[in-house]
Amino acid sequence: MKKLVFTKDAFVVGENALSYLKELGAKKAVIVTGGKSMFQTGVIDAAEKYLKESGCEVAVYSGISKNPTVAQAKEGLACLRKEKPDTVVAIGGGSPIDAAKIMTLFYDFPELDFDNVFDHDLSGLTLKTQFVAVPSTSGTASEVTHVGVITYEEKEYKFAIRTEAIRPKVAILDPALPKSLPASVAAETGMDALTHALESYINKNGNDFTYALSKEAIEGLIEWLPVSVKTGSLESREKVHNFQCMAGMAFSNSGLGIVHGVSHAFGGKYNLSHGLANAVILPYSMDYNKKDPNVAEKYKKLSHILGMDVIEKVKELQRELNIPACIRDTGIAEDVYRADYEFLVENSMKGSTAVNPVPVSFEDMKKFVDCVYYGRKVDF
Repeated sequence: MKKLVFTKDAFVVGENALSYLKELGAKKAVIVTGGKSMFQTGVIDAAEKYLKESGCEVAVYSGISKNPTVAQAKEGLACLRKEKPDTVVAIGGGSPIDAAKIMTLFYDFPELDFDNVFDHDLSGLTLKTQFVAVPSTSGTASEVTHVGVITYEEKEYKFAIRTEAIRPKVAILDPALPKSLPASVAAETGMDALTHALESYINKNGNDFTYALSKEAIEGLIEWLPVSVKTGSLESREKVHNFQCMAGMAFSNSGLGIVHGVSHAFGGKYNLSHGLANAVILPYSMDYNKKDPNVAEKYKKLSHILGMDVIEKVKELQRELNIPACIRDTGIAEDVYRADYEFLVENSMKGSTAVNPVPVSFEDMKKFVDCVYYGRKVDF
């Protein structure tokens, strides 16, 4: 038996979806967001307006970075404890949503903190505070997942906190928010979504439901992501926004793989954006995983649908979207990489690597990390 969870109370999509904030019944809300972009585009003002129209008091906590840190989450938690909201509304990319998830968890369960959270059984917990997610980027699908990723600065590594308690009660997908994304961000986050879809599709913990969602997301993203990046049209941005969410529904019920294990190692060490790291690593992982007969058969089916080899299609898409071909091309100097090599390999073995469809030995990981950094062919 397997319990599948795709969302909680409400899943609101389409133009003007943001106005659903009026329907939350909130009395006191704290909006959690990133830097300047959501203010510059008027999204925060609009969100405040909708909440206040329903008689809700509103406070805003901003400044969450692209790889949210423990220090930022602690500061945000202090804000929640001061304001005492009954509703938290996270608006922005996956980073502010992830940070807000963890802040809200610790707000509702003060016995938890960053030092002891992994020692506690988080199953069965239910938030008292209403948690709402409004994504502005189309990649992480944090609005429908039970995971919050945070960077422990002193350990230089990204850790994932997993519990059904932090799956948002309400997810709002308004295409007006990703409409303003710069092309480079749309490309990186879109490739992040494609990574989610492809890793979920081949994960051995999947089932008919997750495979169907993953497959639809893969086809949709390969078709619409280039259009979204090149034209920025509302239709294409909405399509990618929806398909990335499908990928999130899939992987949160199946699992991911080696891409995310390695990505978290590089991202935690060098503050490399999650979407960019995934976008670079994805084709290397596909070459590695194709040795598994079941994975090879699934890639064959995708290739038939796409009319060309799916791995080559992903590499073609990578070039078309100006994604660096290897980690070295992101600007990480070789001498720095060599000095950190053992640290990176060790941390790449953690997290989602454990559920990769092809088991990864430490020796294989040493080779794989080198391939990803230098752009070498994965032929082992």
